[in-house]
Amino acid sequence: MEPVQLTAATPKTTQVDMLVATTREPSGDPTTLFNGERSPKPYLTDVAVSIPPKRESGTVQWPKRLPPNPATDFAVTRVKQIATLPEGRAWFRTHSEGGRALVFVHGFNNKYEDSVFRLAQIVHDSGMQATPILFTWPSRAQLTAYEYDKESTNYSRTALEQTLRTLAQDPEVKDITILAHSMGTWLAMESLRQMGIRDGRVNSKIQNVILASPDIDIQVFAKQYAEMGTPHPKFTIFVSQDDKALAVSSFITGKVSRLGAIDPTVEPYRTKLEEAGITAIDLTKVKGGDRLNHGKFAESPEIVQLIGQRLIAGQPLTDSNVTLGQGLTAVVGGTVTTIGNVTATAVAAPVTIIEQPLQLRKKPKKADETLQGDLVPQPLTQ
Repeated sequence: MEPVQLTAATPKTTQVDMLVATTREPSGDPTTLFNGERSPKPYLTDVAVSIPPKRESGTVQWPKRLPPNPATDFAVTRVKQIATLPEGRAWFRTHSEGGRALVFVHGFNNKYEDSVFRLAQIVHDSGMQATPILFTWPSRAQLTAYEYDKESTNYSRTALEQTLRTLAQDPEVKDITILAHSMGTWLAMESLRQMGIRDGRVNSKIQNVILASPDIDIQVFAKQYAEMGTPHPKFTIFVSQDDKALAVSSFITGKVSRLGAIDPTVEPYRTKLEEAGITAIDLTKVKGGDRLNHGKFAESPEIVQLIGQRLIAGQPLTDSNVTLGQGLTAVVGGTVTTIGNVTATAVAAPVTIIEQPLQLRKKPKKADETLQGDLVPQPLTQ
């Protein structure tokens, strides 16, 4: 993550600027910035990512060595810590896209840099007109750390709620879309539920919530949805019955069905979705770029463009201008619709986040080292 300098000899790259809020602990290493441990104080960082000119849509060109080569790799070109609320508001004014903000919450088994590069890829490939905000929580990026990661989402609920509140209170912000993936959908739902319980409803600027491969117990999701109050934001969920990661999650959590693995066209799901006003898009027939079929929302060029061009803008999926998905079905208002005729082909992706090598587990810190800061509320910015 240590910034690289672009030179006159560098081929023309595309730059994505984002604001990154995190509950991760600073690593003390400029190449990583933040690690997978938990910090009682949230941090805010201005990050710029350059994207190489020659690449397949839906893929991330992970650096094979450091420093990365901007001609062929995703590379960070700017890192600047933001310490105060006025600094954060000034950043948004400078980078505003019509007052529309996208808050991305990553999933299980992600390092800090994984989530930064994934959001940069989504922003670039979707062509979205929104200011990107990343919320990255303390994942240890180990397949064996599922329970630690899950507890880290619970640890981060208030910080995400605070991030959303800070955005909503900014007069420059007109509307907010939340895009959450996998275990990050649990964090998003918990923060929205917490906001709803506190205020009686979710802030009206939060207009769209998109849950991709949601790793949430179906019964718990229903409770979260009900308890966040009304009116609700517009909800869209991406599901896939061949999602192997969610199958593993279901096994770990007592063989309870996960929301992201349902067939939304069958009962009782179809009726329940209609009653709740939730749109479900079934990606089962779309081939993803990873062997677990867990990242289709970002790795399919057509799907990521659907997110950027229509869902973030709050546009309906039932008009004649939607051209998506050979065999792709959407359940909108209880009606099962096949949308469009785009080829659902596999994307040639490199090694994905969830398939990265295991790292050695760090020795846990003593309780007196970790709890002291947690006993005092810590704002995102001053």
